[in-house]
This record gives sequence, C-alpha cells and structure tokens, in this order.
Amino acid sequence: MAENIEIIKGVNIRDPYDSELSYFKKNPTVSGMATEDNKVILNPYSGLNNIQKRAVAMNEAIRVLMKNESSLKPNFALTEEQKYFLDSNTYKDATQEDRQATIAARIFSGDSSAGEATKEQIDFVEKLKKFTGVE
Repeated sequence: MAENIEIIKGVNIRDPYDSELSYFKKNPTVSGMATEDNKVILNPYSGLNNIQKRAVAMNEAIRVLMKNESSLKPNFALTEEQKYFLDSNTYKDATQEDRQATIAARIFSGDSSAGEATKEQIDFVEKLKKFTGVE
C-alpha cells in the first residue's frame, strides 16, 4: 500500500488503479508514471529493485512538479542522441515539453538513458534541485 507517501514537495505516490495495473501488466518495461491526478504510480510487474523504484518515483515526481509549477517549465534544446532515444520509445509522439521534461527528470534522477546532458539542461536541472532542496 503506497497511498499518500510523499516523494518530494507535496507529490505523493499511490497504488495503481485496476486499469493502470492492467496497462502495467501488458507493459512491464514502463517502470512508472505521473498520473492525471498528479500522483506517481509504480509498475509492480517491472522487476525493479528498491533503489531503482526510488529513482523512478523521483523521476515521475519531478515530472509532476514541472507540469504544475509555471516557473519549472523546461525550455531547452534536445541533443540528436536524445531525440533518437525519445523517437524509439513511447515518447515518439509526445509534445516537445513532455520530451524535454522526460530528459530533465531523467537527468535529475541520475538515469543514464537521458544521454549526455548539455550545459543548458544541467542549468535547468540545477534549478529543479534548488526548488526541491535536493543536492
């Protein structure tokens, strides 16, 4: 039971609803997601260990903050490597802001799939860290 456990800055994790569990069961490579109700859910079928689950939860919580805080909207260029990565997965048809938020959240949580971060991206992630109090 994960209901109402705060991850960071008022963003909570919750247990997936039945429909979300069904999606996760069909998509075990999707580790977690930020939900429409501004919560975070994790995929119980992903096979992640606790350290990986914490990283995914932080990644998704940062996405919620970027979505809801007008001062935290990503606005940076993506590298060709990052574009290629995003075009190869579920973010292929995502908005530019969602693609940028994905990269920023992955850099923030230390996910190497973000690729080599640019100075502009690092500066934005530093702003996120300052806002959240995470060093």
